[in-house]
Amino acid sequence: MIFLASASPRRSALLDQIGVAHRVQPVDVDETARSGEGPEQYVRRLAVLKAETLWQKLPALQRQPVLGADTAVVLDDQILGKPRNEDDCARMLTLLSARTHQVFTAVALRASDGCQSRVNVSDVTFRKLADEEIRRYWRSGEPVDKAGAYAVQGRAALFIERIAGSYSGIMGLPLFETGELLTAIGAHA
Repeated sequence: MIFLASASPRRSALLDQIGVAHRVQPVDVDETARSGEGPEQYVRRLAVLKAETLWQKLPALQRQPVLGADTAVVLDDQILGKPRNEDDCARMLTLLSARTHQVFTAVALRASDGCQSRVNVSDVTFRKLADEEIRRYWRSGEPVDKAGAYAVQGRAALFIERIAGSYSGIMGLPLFETGELLTAIGAHA
């Protein structure tokens, strides 16, 4: 049994997929990028921060391993966060249109012997998107709380021409790296 320091239903479903018993217990942390912080450092710092924050909140006798994760959509070294509104969504998806971008996802596992982390990077290539389909996508509600304003596992799958990397990493929890961390502490999936 582990704790998942995330409210993401996708991350919970991915843990279910590989048979990891877990309890969802999200934490609220400041996700502001630091000056000069690159995408890999950013997602790793946040994944570790989430895992450590929940670990510290748990009473010592209730502590079980804590998994934290964070995902960033990156184009030309610019992190595209969650869209603030329809225009922000349109701006992001227009930037991604007919281009290849990277999705950085970090996973961190805090256990009694410390915190270990891994980062997965995948390339995602979008086809050319029309303005009206971007607006229609916003109206679907799907991009509202998604990094980069899209969900690979949803309607945005129609935008994606090619993926090189980890599908589960793009969804928000790279299962290969998660499995490595769980195996290292003897919590086999």
